[in-house]
Amino acid sequence: MSEDSADLAKRLQDVGHSYHNIALSEAAQTPGPALVARPFYYVRHGETDWNRRGLMQGRVDTPLNETGRRQAARAAALLADVPLATICASPLQRAVDTARIIKGGRNCPIEIFDGLQECGFGPFEGQRKGAWYRDWLAGAAIDGVEPLDRFIDRARTAIDQALRCAPPVLIVAHGGVYWALNGETGQRLGDAIPNGLPAVHQPPTRGEAHWQVTFLG
Repeated sequence: MSEDSADLAKRLQDVGHSYHNIALSEAAQTPGPALVARPFYYVRHGETDWNRRGLMQGRVDTPLNETGRRQAARAAALLADVPLATICASPLQRAVDTARIIKGGRNCPIEIFDGLQECGFGPFEGQRKGAWYRDWLAGAAIDGVEPLDRFIDRARTAIDQALRCAPPVLIVAHGGVYWALNGETGQRLGDAIPNGLPAVHQPPTRGEAHWQVTFLG
């Protein structure tokens, strides 16, 4: 295994899953109309200090740390040969800065979509996950926290809107926002994806249940 491959494997292991060319089948399906059947790229923002400390960020506008900036620069290198026409980003600083680093000198716009913001965790932002988080994932209403079904609906709507921009499209957003794709990718609610690692998404061909997801690197 090369050094880069070993690094990728460790990063995937760190988030608790072995995603690579995945097409899982255990996820709850996200309700709603089908997304635009168009290939696209997705990057979760680079690491922040709160990521490193295991704290819930939500809508708190935390900046990238040095590791996060390096991750974004590596994502830019991995996407260097992709003729991106539109970069669609969450308005939160960690996503916008990741998008700007990836864009570099490209002649493409960065379009901001409010619906791509991370879930609002209210009073739990800045804290570690607790029992409330498991209840919330199960659909329970938690005071001050954006309801899961509303979060998924607005994130999915924003992703669909982003995919209607000039292709190829890169979406730069958050780990939670990616859950809105669980019906397409086969992931489970609560699963994490690595910071700063680009993934290309290909619509399913006939007979396939899920989109094909390949992490680059």
